[in-house]
Amino acid sequence: MRTGSGRARRAWRVRGGALGAVLALTAGLLAGTGGPSAPPARALTPPLTMTADDLPTWQTNGIVYALAEANGVVYVGGTFSTVRPPGAASGTQEVPAANFVALDAATGAPVDCDLSFTVGSGTATVRSLAVSPDGQTLYAGGTFGSVNGVGASSVAAFDLGEGCARLPFPVAANGIVRAIEASDERVYLGGDFTQLNGTARARFGAVSTAGAVQGWRADGDEIGKAIALTPDGEHVILGGDFFTINGADSHALAVVDADTGANVRTYPLPFIESSSTVQDLVVDANGFYTANEGTGGFDGRIALDLETFDQKWRDTCLGATQAVAVHDDVLYSGHHAHDCSSMGAFPNQPRYHLLAQSVHDPELLGWFPNTNDGLGEQLGPRVMTVAGEHPTDDRAFMWVGGGFTTVNGQPQWGLTRFATGPDTGAPTVPEAHAASPAADRVDVTWAPSLDLDDSLLTYRVYRDGGSQPVHTAEGSSLPWRRPQLTWSDPDVAAGETHSYRLTATDGAGNTSALSPPVSVTVSSGGQPYADAVLADDPVIFWNYDETAGNFASDASGNGGNGIHRGGPQRGTTPPAVPGPAAAAVGYDGTDSYTYSDRTYAGMTRYTVETWFSTTTTRGGKLIGMGDRILEPSSRRDHNVYMLNDGRLTFGVYTNTYRTITSAESFNDGEWHHVAASVGANGMRLYVDGEQVAANGAVTAARSVTGYWRTGGDSLSGWPNRPASDYVAGRQDATAIYPAQLSAARVAAHHDAASIPTDAVTALAPTADTYVNGAAVNAPHGTHQQLAVRGTPAYESYLAFDLPEAPPGQVLKAAALRVRVSNDAAAGSLDDFSVRPITGAWTETGTTYATRPALGAEVLGTLSAPAALGGAHSVPLDLATVRGALGGTFDVALTGTGTDSLWLWADEAASAGNRPQLLLTFGAP
Repeated sequence: MRTGSGRARRAWRVRGGALGAVLALTAGLLAGTGGPSAPPARALTPPLTMTADDLPTWQTNGIVYALAEANGVVYVGGTFSTVRPPGAASGTQEVPAANFVALDAATGAPVDCDLSFTVGSGTATVRSLAVSPDGQTLYAGGTFGSVNGVGASSVAAFDLGEGCARLPFPVAANGIVRAIEASDERVYLGGDFTQLNGTARARFGAVSTAGAVQGWRADGDEIGKAIALTPDGEHVILGGDFFTINGADSHALAVVDADTGANVRTYPLPFIESSSTVQDLVVDANGFYTANEGTGGFDGRIALDLETFDQKWRDTCLGATQAVAVHDDVLYSGHHAHDCSSMGAFPNQPRYHLLAQSVHDPELLGWFPNTNDGLGEQLGPRVMTVAGEHPTDDRAFMWVGGGFTTVNGQPQWGLTRFATGPDTGAPTVPEAHAASPAADRVDVTWAPSLDLDDSLLTYRVYRDGGSQPVHTAEGSSLPWRRPQLTWSDPDVAAGETHSYRLTATDGAGNTSALSPPVSVTVSSGGQPYADAVLADDPVIFWNYDETAGNFASDASGNGGNGIHRGGPQRGTTPPAVPGPAAAAVGYDGTDSYTYSDRTYAGMTRYTVETWFSTTTTRGGKLIGMGDRILEPSSRRDHNVYMLNDGRLTFGVYTNTYRTITSAESFNDGEWHHVAASVGANGMRLYVDGEQVAANGAVTAARSVTGYWRTGGDSLSGWPNRPASDYVAGRQDATAIYPAQLSAARVAAHHDAASIPTDAVTALAPTADTYVNGAAVNAPHGTHQQLAVRGTPAYESYLAFDLPEAPPGQVLKAAALRVRVSNDAAAGSLDDFSVRPITGAWTETGTTYATRPALGAEVLGTLSAPAALGGAHSVPLDLATVRGALGGTFDVALTGTGTDSLWLWADEAASAGNRPQLLLTFGAP
């Protein structure tokens, strides 16, 4: 039994002897570490107890099936032939270890307990390990014929007080021993065997501590895989593949008497469905817990009461749970969970291999270290145990073994461990956006950061480069649920330009880097299109104005942000809906899309709308609802998609596919507004404010739960499925409404995009180049990229021809817009200055030796443009740009640091990558 206690249950004893080369290597690795860590204050999001920071641990070259701990040592069994230090690649620094190794719980390094489990033919393996309650004896089971060359029949015992000396324990099993649990009087065994010492015992049996077969009988008809003792020692809990225990119906789980093996509680079908088995059991003072693996069935965990043996709760995650362990009222589990949507968590997607839950509640907690599937059956983790206090380190350690070959994305085979501290992992950098949706108003929105062991984080907002936060907020987040946070800056005025950056801090004080700055010029009036949309109360309103990252801000006020997937191009211009900082998103038609951060349900009457621009002849989905977020959905509905010939189809599923299709094609590269609705007026499809198709017979869609997606998703099964499920093109201003909008309101939305407002003029450079201080005579005017760096020096130069202000208007804002290239080292953490050029230069003739003179004043600052492919708009000194209207305007980008920046030049193949000068003109 692996109990739930995180404290030492037995006294520590120093072990004699040495492992020679192994321990010598270990000493070299540990030299200079400064000794064991002091216990930190607990700072994880309650009730979590373990950090997600994996600790350096020796590795195996195969699969770990069994763990047991005693006296600060963790005993490891499995199918492997060598061990090696943490960080060592497979095949290097390996030390022989025949299916067994003993490791210090606090350092992860080998200690002296040299046991070799072998078999004459076939593959030897140690499948189960257990320690006696007094910590004196280690029991091992599996498939082996000898230990250190002395015969054994799949079961053996060892004296832990005498350097793991073999003990007399004359037990022979005629099949694999998969589970062992020891009390003071008996050793309980489970597995494939049908005999112990020649005596009939079907899958479960008990022997004395001296090895004599006991009268205890708990015969099963199929394999036994797990055994646990209740804390009072009166009952034995059995788990496995069986359908009967002692002839009584009881599938996969049973409770029997500890003295006789007589049935105390059985669990007939369908308590655990026939395709599900119990792989592991763990007990604590609150109850006992199962790890279930199903074949297309129940894969989760069950919590049961120790008094009544009744179920307290069960989760329904899918993904073959293999192992469970408890520490301080938290149930930790190992599996390859891939779908927990039935519990309101993540949908079917790539796997999580480690999760945590309160023993009182199946809701998933914010603990997300991860492994891969790894070797063998590719199940990832196979076994877990908690090691208690250590003589020099009073932390508790969670050990995990299995067939994995990576941990938290780094190579690590077979073994890993976590501890109660310190928590050293910082949250990810927040992704933010700033907008001015109305006069004298700025909204700063951001997607919460991720932290593998802290779901509640503190965010600090910094304005205009200040060192003190102007706002502090808390927010919860999980990898599949990152609800948008919003703060409205109360101290702004029309015409002002402000920039904002954020940090995220976890409970231990680990703080992320500052987010890239986001800038906004405060509006002096409303935004006609946004005002029209918001008047109809959308549940989602994505403007796609962000210039980098994966965050799509929601302007509806409902916090329904989107997440970009597959790297769509951000900040593409011109947008469909004009505005001072307006942009669009560009999808590649292959695998880029945007999904809503949360699910939406019960929308049987609704309206969807978006703007699109494409020239594709392969079609693709513009908008729809699906059941998955990280891969194509298996259930899809509420779809608007383009056919190969450019016509648009709107469809819902009501026992059959119901679709309507436009007569005209719209893949002409122009911006088009599309809206589709279903409700009392039937199905309606509108393009550019005009109805183009209808079906009055369908007045409601089916009630489904899913994620809204734009840019693409599976269209499998849908009528006239196009060649591509993903659309190649741009989208802008997506909104979802929980009601059917009238034709008049749809037309009003379309027309609002043309209402005069502050207009943005985007100017391309008339010339651009860079110079290189390491190649003083080389011109670079024909290159597709610009470069900036302080030392060794790069400088970039751009020239623009400026128009006069339109009659009756003034220049209200000016910004230089540049995009970081996609080269691996293109981004930079340095700041760069925009300065006026005062000397003469040409695009093709200027070199570092002939570079022009620059003015001393700084017109704007490009701060930490680190994101590859990210677009950045740098507000420029308005008075200087106003003075240049009607003439030429030449600027240089310079730096003082050593981190080089590479930007796309006007020669870039994609127009969306080229530099622009953005001038905002409007009424004074």
